[in-house]
Amino acid sequence: MVLALLGFFVWKTVDIIVGLSFPIFIPYLGFFPYKETLSTVFHLPPWIYSWANFDGIHYILIALNGYSQYEQAFFPLYPLMIRFFNPLLGNNLLLTGLFISNLSFFLGLYLIVRSLPETPLKKRWFLVFLLAFPTSFFFGAVYTEGLFFLLFGLFLFLVKKKYYLLASLTALIVSLTRLVGIFIPIILFFELFRQTVVSFRKKDWLQLACYALYVTIPFFGLLVYCFFLWQTTSDPFFFFSSQPIFGAHRSTHLILLPQVYFRYFKIFITARPNFQYFISLIEFFFFTFVFLVLLFDLYKITRNRKINPGRLSLNIFSLINLCLPTLTGTFSSIPRYALFSLSFFIFLAGIKNNTVKLIIAGIFFWLHIMMLGFFIQGYFVS
Repeated sequence: MVLALLGFFVWKTVDIIVGLSFPIFIPYLGFFPYKETLSTVFHLPPWIYSWANFDGIHYILIALNGYSQYEQAFFPLYPLMIRFFNPLLGNNLLLTGLFISNLSFFLGLYLIVRSLPETPLKKRWFLVFLLAFPTSFFFGAVYTEGLFFLLFGLFLFLVKKKYYLLASLTALIVSLTRLVGIFIPIILFFELFRQTVVSFRKKDWLQLACYALYVTIPFFGLLVYCFFLWQTTSDPFFFFSSQPIFGAHRSTHLILLPQVYFRYFKIFITARPNFQYFISLIEFFFFTFVFLVLLFDLYKITRNRKINPGRLSLNIFSLINLCLPTLTGTFSSIPRYALFSLSFFIFLAGIKNNTVKLIIAGIFFWLHIMMLGFFIQGYFVS
């Protein structure tokens, strides 16, 4: 608890200082829908309401009015929680969202640290890399990152404690937060597979049936949302088909990774250098760096004669989490999505050379400050 609390306090203090100081140096842009709502409705200073820039305002409006056209791309649990807790927290939807995100992230840090089977030193480095990561400020914004992190941490904690039914029900809730949540049962499957071998030898068919049920339950969260979309829009996959409306050149046709790389090489060669060009470079290099690290981590895990199923399943989930958004044909928002590829941070924490670790953490921290400063001033960074 002390380690999580200290890390959270330092991280939040830095982000508040950046949010207060960068408006002095960077002019406000705010090129996104409903930006006027943030400044006129909630009666808060810019350094606070700017934490709901871009997607954040959509979550607030969903909590206030329900889904409007095309907002079904945003999964329902987070805005439902904002709506539920708002009367208890002063009837300011934006502040309620910030409270939920930041409290969730702190609790998630505690659970994740408790769940990792690493040495105390590696856990400290894990926190350093996660908190310094250039887009970790999204954990404290009016985005789903903080809530998803808490539920993910709770899921890992319950799996570690072998509370499989509770872990399965938690995964169901996770799938109502973000689409990638439906892949979390992979981690549960690997854990239960080991137990299945024992139960099969004992011919404990009831236990085997329970294990099959535990792996199946999480998918009902997504099915419930699909049923809701079918009833309200006649398209059960409207969360996917509405993606192109929000820009970023997303496609509803599946596009393979080599094609995405080709698109970005074309951008770098033909596009005019500007802020968007810089963001494309950030997206490209961050995806490539995290992807290569995860592949090397997978290689190290599988080359051992005694494979650690927990690390293997977490690595597979991390790769899916990173690569799934690219199927829409872009690396847009990848620096933010990479936050849940936990194997990436575990691998970095395991680097033996402290100088290398300090250099990587320093680069992360510098980019964190710069990207947060631009985000607060209404520039899309991820």
